[in-house]
Amino acid sequence: MSGTESLSTEAIHEKIYAMGKRARAAGHALANLAADQKNTILRAMAAELRSQVTGILFENAKDLEAGRENGLSSALLDRLRLNESRLEAMADGIEQVAQLSDPVGDVLDERERPNGMKIQQVRVPIGVIGIIYESRPNVTSDAAVLCLKSGNATILRGGSEAIHSNRAICDALQAGGEAEGLPPSSIQLVPFTDRESVKEMASMDRYLDLIIPRGGKGLIETVVSLSRMPVIKHYDGICHVFVDEAADLEMARLIAVDAKTQKPGVCNAMETLLVHEKVAERLLPDVASSLARLGVELRGCQRTEEILGAVVGEATEEDWQAEYLDLILSIKVVASKGEAIEHINLYGSHHTDCIVTEDRESAEKFLREVDSACTFHNLSTRFSDGEEFGFGAEIGISTDKIHARGPMALRELTSYQYRVRGDGQLKESP
Repeated sequence: MSGTESLSTEAIHEKIYAMGKRARAAGHALANLAADQKNTILRAMAAELRSQVTGILFENAKDLEAGRENGLSSALLDRLRLNESRLEAMADGIEQVAQLSDPVGDVLDERERPNGMKIQQVRVPIGVIGIIYESRPNVTSDAAVLCLKSGNATILRGGSEAIHSNRAICDALQAGGEAEGLPPSSIQLVPFTDRESVKEMASMDRYLDLIIPRGGKGLIETVVSLSRMPVIKHYDGICHVFVDEAADLEMARLIAVDAKTQKPGVCNAMETLLVHEKVAERLLPDVASSLARLGVELRGCQRTEEILGAVVGEATEEDWQAEYLDLILSIKVVASKGEAIEHINLYGSHHTDCIVTEDRESAEKFLREVDSACTFHNLSTRFSDGEEFGFGAEIGISTDKIHARGPMALRELTSYQYRVRGDGQLKESP
């Protein structure tokens, strides 16, 4: 079936629900796999991915050609592009997940009641997880692998711009895994990209236990508005670096440059730089010079314009709430730590925010009072990542506050179950 073939609403409904039914059966089987079985399957998946490099790159070339014809930006094309090194990194990531501790079966709490009843709280798989995402074909591998390791079946719905790449990757993972005992339909990719498929997945609470959308704000809002099951999400990555009056200014310059330019098109890149007024005149010229050499467009508040002159353009209210995902940075000079914290809590997206300071008390105040999933002290926001945290691959960064927050890896893809054991206890009537 062509990735762009149009199907009737009824046909999409039937196909999506058939996938859900198969996924539910696969989820029950996956929940009973031992950790060593899952690890063997994962290593086989990595091997198959390596063996299919030529075919996957051939399919990726189709997506890149279509993307150029459709006017995708250079940043989006880069997200879409695969090469041998990126596929090798993908395979390495699978093998790293195989080496991670399996969370399923972990005992979270254990107690015995006065009547002899023994209670355990144990990690268990969620069941069937739907992933709806855009652009990045590496998400196909990350999502499937993490769901498998945590004992979950998964239904993947990628965007039209990566349909050929996603199919090739998904087929390689399922085929490689099945050779070592992966249950059929553990990893399924929706083979068409009609928008109706998102609606059908969102209504399929009989078979889907959780949906995780990854993509633009419009996609996430659509999924949230339609879903009849829980959704774990983050809308934007409006990340800040605040340079305190007690900062090491050379460290601050290096952190700001790295956080903005190391990879600007990702959710943990800095979008706004806040600078304490007591160090602004000393710091901003050096920061602006370093960023200008790397092609960064600067937009600043009135005080920033006074310091930098023609180097910086005027920042508007929209800039403070913009996720540029590009070489653009807004800058604001603030009078205090309190003003910086207030600005972040008002305009930020509760993703990742950093303070640069040598004052421990100021750092602790910032870490405690900024209402974000990740708060950093003296390091680039680019470290807000599951692999950097030692979790292995991740499905995304959650800015929700219930169940999962921050980098979503294996533990965040589990729930828990109470297992209660007795020896004949009865709940007697009063």
